[in-house]
Amino acid sequence: MVSHRRSSHPGSGLGSRGSAAVALSAAAAATAAAALGAAPAGADPRQSPEATRAKVDRLYEEAEKATEQYNRATERVERLRALVDQAQDSAARGQESVNRMRGALGSVAGAQYRSGGIDPALALLLSSDPDSYLDKASVLDRVGERQSGTLRELKQAQRRLGQVRMEAAHDLTELERSRAVVARHKHTVEGKLAQARRLLNSLPASDRESYDRASRSGRDGLPVLSGAGPASARASAAVLAARRAVGRPYVWGANGPSGFDCSGLTQWSYAQAGVGLPRTSQAQRYAGRQVSLSEARPGDLVAYRDDASHIAMYAGNGQVIHAPYPGASVRYDPVGMMPVSSVTRV
Repeated sequence: MVSHRRSSHPGSGLGSRGSAAVALSAAAAATAAAALGAAPAGADPRQSPEATRAKVDRLYEEAEKATEQYNRATERVERLRALVDQAQDSAARGQESVNRMRGALGSVAGAQYRSGGIDPALALLLSSDPDSYLDKASVLDRVGERQSGTLRELKQAQRRLGQVRMEAAHDLTELERSRAVVARHKHTVEGKLAQARRLLNSLPASDRESYDRASRSGRDGLPVLSGAGPASARASAAVLAARRAVGRPYVWGANGPSGFDCSGLTQWSYAQAGVGLPRTSQAQRYAGRQVSLSEARPGDLVAYRDDASHIAMYAGNGQVIHAPYPGASVRYDPVGMMPVSSVTRV
């Protein structure tokens, strides 16, 4: 066993729409600060290969947690981008409506001009500040009921347009903040992975090979596992998709089809079965009904560590399919390779 198989404390989720960017920024800053004080660039020659491998394990675990934060922040960016697009579309439609109403009133003014002059009420109605029109028009006593109704619609449309534009500006500001958070998380993950690679490369080739073999080891004391097949047609389709992905590389932040991180693999596999899963492993653990490990059936999601910072798909026969860590491909490993925190049937 290697040290990245130890469990850790639960992480936290997103807050409200107004505070999520601030919370994510704080988490990013703390994670980045931790990255700066992480393991040195190379192995200490006085350290044993076991100690060096333990550092590598710790860095991979920290990088996996940071990847979860990166994926959450990326999800928020995608939601905000959709909100911005929606608000901008609404603003464009609102402006078209305002333009049509002002055009209709302008046609009346043009007809009046051609017949001998514009009614002062219409001139006021078409001014750049129609909000005060009704009060002034009541004094002029020259506005017809139809024109009055059109003006009220125009005022309401302009107010709605102003509100939509304010919301779009707010969402755009939040989008830019969240993009900055994503960039900081990316920097954190890349830093930890680079440190891990340098440490691994400092080991003799035989020790690097033993590291990979050790990561495949299972644990004793596991319950007797169910020999049943997939619980549903969608689970069966998801397992088939995951099997097709075996051999493709681990790529952090990726969800296929050419590369995957752990939650990206399970999300992609279930997408091939027509099922939408959340992006992060911490959210995926709640994407269905939780069952005991002894009841696990192919297609169930197996979350690891207390904070569910790693996830795999149960494939049957005591094996899972997962994207383990950078430098390793999607592969089969024993279900007991790390402490199991939950099993979820989608």
